[in-house]
Amino acid sequence: MVSSSSAAALWTAAPHPHGSCIRIHAIFHQRHQRRGRRPVVVASSVRPLQAASLAVATAPVAVASRRTAAEEAVYEVVLRQAALVEEATHRRGAGAPRWAEEDAVDWGLLLGDAYHRCGEVCAEYAKTFYLGTQLMTPERRKAVWAIYVWCRRTDELVDGPNSSYITPKALDRWEKRLEDLFEGRPYDMYDAALSDTVSKFPVDIQPFKDMIEGMRLDLWKSRYRSFDELYLYCYYVAGTVGLMTVPVMGIAPDSKASTESVYNAALALGIANQLTNILRDVGEDSRRGRIYLPLDELAEAGLTEEDIFRGKVTDKWRKFMKGQILRARLFFDEAEKGVAHLDSASRWPVLASLWLYRQILDAIEANDYNNFTKRAYVNKAKKLLSLPVAYARAAVAS
Repeated sequence: MVSSSSAAALWTAAPHPHGSCIRIHAIFHQRHQRRGRRPVVVASSVRPLQAASLAVATAPVAVASRRTAAEEAVYEVVLRQAALVEEATHRRGAGAPRWAEEDAVDWGLLLGDAYHRCGEVCAEYAKTFYLGTQLMTPERRKAVWAIYVWCRRTDELVDGPNSSYITPKALDRWEKRLEDLFEGRPYDMYDAALSDTVSKFPVDIQPFKDMIEGMRLDLWKSRYRSFDELYLYCYYVAGTVGLMTVPVMGIAPDSKASTESVYNAALALGIANQLTNILRDVGEDSRRGRIYLPLDELAEAGLTEEDIFRGKVTDKWRKFMKGQILRARLFFDEAEKGVAHLDSASRWPVLASLWLYRQILDAIEANDYNNFTKRAYVNKAKKLLSLPVAYARAAVAS
């Protein structure tokens, strides 16, 4: 399973690298500790938690001094992208990409057509987000479309009609094609649009490569032993989108958040969206032999893989799902705090996407946690009601 929300990304200002993620781990585990069990280990950057206001258990929490392996791997990418934005200003104002300079064809007309086609794809598959992009400057709008199309094409490799024919070598070729377009050698018009985008904005190639790595995982990995493993997968297939699009969306000029913290927080909505995808699609994934839930947490809840394949809603399943939904909501909550750090023209599409996707969790609850045979979705009426409210909230964000 890959992210169906590749256009949505979020930026929040966390006080410490991976601060929001670490706080979420702490709250989640405190909330679900059982009496008599050993203390949960969290990282040292956790801020003091008010148990009463959070309605969490008061079990002792041991403190660790290191991030998990998955968080450390993601953090390195965050640092790299943040440094690129701060230092690599040579991308801006670079003019036409090399392939355009060498071609006798009118590259302006060619790029115009390429971006137009990207916009058509975005309009068809991400209607709400496409509507929101109309508020952006033309340059940013076109760049977001180009990134969205590349993400969608990458998703389709392992989740589309031809996915059964995709091999590791095919993904290797796709990665080589990515490297070529970053070097100014696009293969087609969609590539040309992205090649032009990365020549104008300080976009690093690593998040794009990491998304391809997520596709590689889907070719062979169908189980995740712990949330740490699942977190890394969610970063690969969804959190990467935030790192790709922050340079395009822009940060509010009056934001006091550090570049590093903004990029660190850009992961939050991607993680939240992918966790929501996973919870919505439990039944669909199980019929494909896949389980995207932490196996250790399933075991702690008294559930097995056979319970997933059986697809019966029980009290144990309801209790387990409540915990998983809680964690997803905590990521969404952290995400919403960061909308104000975006450039004002970029806030509405991000906030609208966040609100609409978060409502899928409400729909799962409304279905009595039956995500085996019922698909949770947000109906058109709720979507239409959310848009003006999100627009108003985005307009007054500060």
